[in-house]
Amino acid sequence: MPELDFLLVAGLAAFVGAIVQGSVGLGVGLVAAPIVTMMFPSLMPGSILVVATVLPLATLSRELKSADLRGLGWAFGGRVAGTPVGVWVVATFPARALGVLVGGVVLAALALTAWSARVPRNPGTLATAGLIAGATGTASSIGGPPLALLYQRESGPRVRATLAVFFTIGALLSLITLAAVGQLPARQVTAGLALTPFVFLGFLMAGPLRRYLDEGRMRAGILVVVGVSAVSLIVRSLV
Repeated sequence: MPELDFLLVAGLAAFVGAIVQGSVGLGVGLVAAPIVTMMFPSLMPGSILVVATVLPLATLSRELKSADLRGLGWAFGGRVAGTPVGVWVVATFPARALGVLVGGVVLAALALTAWSARVPRNPGTLATAGLIAGATGTASSIGGPPLALLYQRESGPRVRATLAVFFTIGALLSLITLAAVGQLPARQVTAGLALTPFVFLGFLMAGPLRRYLDEGRMRAGILVVVGVSAVSLIVRSLV
């Protein structure tokens, strides 16, 4: 059973992250991963990957019909290819250098897409986004921004449902891969399961914000969350 300080600190972070993800479609990794990494590094990345597997199921229970399943097929192809890369990165590269690089790439993509008339979404861009998400999600538990940027002009339900399918299967794939190469201690899984009540409560509390963003503000919400996630990753890596 995880210690009380972990449940209080990481539970609050997971709760807040679930409110963000329940409204925008991503965010639990953005909020919870930096805090767990700084205060409980031995529980990363498995604990947050468990949360990232479970939380999207709440979204799918409401909005599954809105998911872009055809586009996800290409994204998952990239995700499968990117996951082993992420595992290799976890075992090989210094976390600081990796975080700064990934954060910088996300910020560059954000700048390009924020002023673009429309982000092209085709098999090539979907597979590339999936590959990057597979690598960064497995290495840092923050893999949502690449795909979110491709869907930033879609409706709230479509964004949330599409990302939810991607997160559930993608995070599960990362967990299985980490376990297969001996990089997933049982205590990380136990810690992640202990956080699930907090994330489900956060999802329930996200209703008002979700309705607010669905009134034509979804793209702005996505850009803000993606930008904050990139800056957070860079700061976390440097500190």
